[in-house]
Amino acid sequence: MIQLIPIPLGDGLTALGVEVKLPKTTLLAVSTEKGYIMCGALDVALFDSNPKLKERGVLAARAVGVRTLQELLDAPLESVTEAAQAAGLSVGMKGMDAVRKLAAL
Repeated sequence: MIQLIPIPLGDGLTALGVEVKLPKTTLLAVSTEKGYIMCGALDVALFDSNPKLKERGVLAARAVGVRTLQELLDAPLESVTEAAQAAGLSVGMKGMDAVRKLAAL
């Protein structure tokens, strides 16, 4: 099952939470128009090491050990792409703070 959940960020901004229930796991992401955060399924290193992916400048970050969208928003980021770091996201930043920053870009 797939659920799309609007996430109010304040100041009239809204992100989109996506929850995909799969056998024995749930994929979680919160997306803005410019970038997103995701659960541990996101391979941040691949975005930074693959030349074709790196040139896209994907603004993305990951938090691990999360099982719900709320946990993803509350969790500290475990890794961020180089492009996301250049945009102001950092390891340890709370998911919600990262999403607000992405939405404001």
